[in-house]
Amino acid sequence: MLRRSHLATRSKSTPIRKFTITLGATEAIYSAIQASVGPGDEVILFDPSYDSYDPAVRLAGARALRLPLLLPDFRYDWERVRAAITARTRLVIINSPHNPACTVLSAADLDALATAIRGRNIAVLSDEVYEHVVFDGRAHCSVLAHEELRARSFVVYSFGKTLHATGVRVGYCIAPAELTGELRKVHQFNTFSIAHPFQHAITAYLAQAPEVWQGLSAFFQAKRDRLRGALAGSGFVLPAAAGTYFQLLDFSALDACDDGSFAERLLTEAGVATIPLSPFYAKCAAPERRAPVYRQARRHARCRRGAPERLCTRFERI
Repeated sequence: MLRRSHLATRSKSTPIRKFTITLGATEAIYSAIQASVGPGDEVILFDPSYDSYDPAVRLAGARALRLPLLLPDFRYDWERVRAAITARTRLVIINSPHNPACTVLSAADLDALATAIRGRNIAVLSDEVYEHVVFDGRAHCSVLAHEELRARSFVVYSFGKTLHATGVRVGYCIAPAELTGELRKVHQFNTFSIAHPFQHAITAYLAQAPEVWQGLSAFFQAKRDRLRGALAGSGFVLPAAAGTYFQLLDFSALDACDDGSFAERLLTEAGVATIPLSPFYAKCAAPERRAPVYRQARRHARCRRGAPERLCTRFERI
């Protein structure tokens, strides 16, 4: 049923033995990690990282090796990845488009990852929930389109993101049949089955509006551009997000405090809620306090009218 809905957004079929419906993408991520690693194993992930990765690794008894992306543009350091791989490495977690860095992986990045793990017993978990939210004419580079990586990867998606309805909490994982079998051993005794009415509703909706997801990039890019335009010349620096529905904001020209303190100031003094970036890092790898970076807490679609203007007014004298 939902497998057919998935096919509406992709040109190639996915056999049922490779396709698992999950309780949102987060459950797919958790189940894939539990299926892949155990005590004594190591998992490579990249900071800043989505906050469910590390706890799931620790619950499996494994160790997360958190490698920071290179500032200021959050690039992958593939030489450091190769140096970090050991005989205990069993999984590499990647995320593109990236939450919270708002960047995207390139085809060259996927080739570099494939080279780094070639000939080793290492799986890949690719979190691609924002696949349809990429900007400025970019094309999403999926692990599923990379022949070498596809054969060893769990690839996670979200109908909630695709349909712009995140409360739906229906996701799915595509993986080779052998990996899918291992994932389902966890999934079976974790969530067991996913809300049947939601699955029917998604299937019916995509049958009526099969191209609904194709407008997401333009929809969110317009909101990204509106936010960046409203804050142009304010002292805040907003590097253009390449994907996702978040936007980074650099306030280092306005204040030397840490990002948590500045987030509190924005909330209490300007009435604008944001999320500091540092909690998405391991404590030892957080960005330098003298030039912290912010992530907008509100999705572009929900950014309150007047919020950019309040920011400009509050800090125009700093």
